Amino acid sequence: MVRLFDPRNREISEHQARRYAMFEALHTTVDFLAAFLFVIGSVLFFFPELQTAGTIGFLVGSLFFAAKPSIRLSREVWLARSGYVGNLAKGS
Repeated sequence: MVRLFDPRNREISEHQARRYAMFEALHTTVDFLAAFLFVIGSVLFFFPELQTAGTIGFLVGSLFFAAKPSIRLSREVWLARSGYVGNLAKGS
């Protein structure tokens, strides 16, 4: 049985390691953008005429934060479905 978030999934080929790194870079980028938008939204909230823009910053930042677990889950599903992960189902 294939298990998601199993640490044994980390034994991957070089091609898979590059793709795994892409997922990690995407996750980090989304994390950074979410935090950046929250900081910008917070600064904009100090100015009454810019509060709407600040609210939009918070909303978009929240969407980025919501995307993070989706990226991780996509990565884990991809690893679990990969035909190259050795001994994935052993010991389950």
